[in-house]
Amino acid sequence: MTMICLGAYQDWHLHECATLELISCKGCVVIMKLNHVNLTVTDVPAAAGFLEKYFGLKKLDTSEDARGDNFRVLFDDNGLVFTLMKGAEVQYPKTFHIGFIQESEEKVNEINQRLKEDGYKVASPVRSHGWTFYVKAPGGFTVEVLA
Repeated sequence: MTMICLGAYQDWHLHECATLELISCKGCVVIMKLNHVNLTVTDVPAAAGFLEKYFGLKKLDTSEDARGDNFRVLFDDNGLVFTLMKGAEVQYPKTFHIGFIQESEEKVNEINQRLKEDGYKVASPVRSHGWTFYVKAPGGFTVEVLA
């Protein structure tokens, strides 16, 4: 958890282990990190493969899970746990999407080009709220790629 001080801090105490502790502040907010997402998709293996190939998510072995190909657990190096579950009919609202923020515009361009080469119908990136594009992923959800 991260604490952001939005007010005038009052008392800080530095511990011997180099941890800085806020003793009192009326304007502080605790920021939590989103670290679990579950999406219902029409094709779990295809959606999982897409997320692994283009966004570097790693697959957790779920071979012992009774749900078989109807369930996958993916994760990244930053603590994200991303689960996929099979649904017969999947309809997300038009503006619903998940996003993968990249470190540079060049990386956005690379992913865009790879998707095009692999047959995905994807428009070139545009300057909007960043350098961005959207792609419809296998399984019925939309992914934004941006920097």
